[in-house]
Amino acid sequence: MVGQYKVITLCGSTRFKDSFMEAQKRLTLAGNIVISVGLFGHSGDSEVWENMDEGTLTRTKEMLDDMHKRKIDMADEIYVINVGGYIGSSTRSEIEYAEASGKPVRYLEEPAG
Repeated sequence: MVGQYKVITLCGSTRFKDSFMEAQKRLTLAGNIVISVGLFGHSGDSEVWENMDEGTLTRTKEMLDDMHKRKIDMADEIYVINVGGYIGSSTRSEIEYAEASGKPVRYLEEPAG
């Protein structure tokens, strides 16, 4: 299949690394260009945190959060990896950003309510 490909940015907690990888594979095989996270801070990529204290964002984390908003800008839609319905504050802000930009939002698991 050659032609127009929808661009989808994955959003969600990086603790769900396996689910990110599965969704990336499935969505790619369905003919989409998939943009994902660059690091899995909650799944072993400690560079994200740079020994930060509780409640303090590092420059790296701030940069990665901003980069992810740019990835949403490049996408036609976002796909939320919300295993068990979990949506943290960073993911919530990405969903709000996508919606404010008029991007469709799809979910791994349909949210309650």
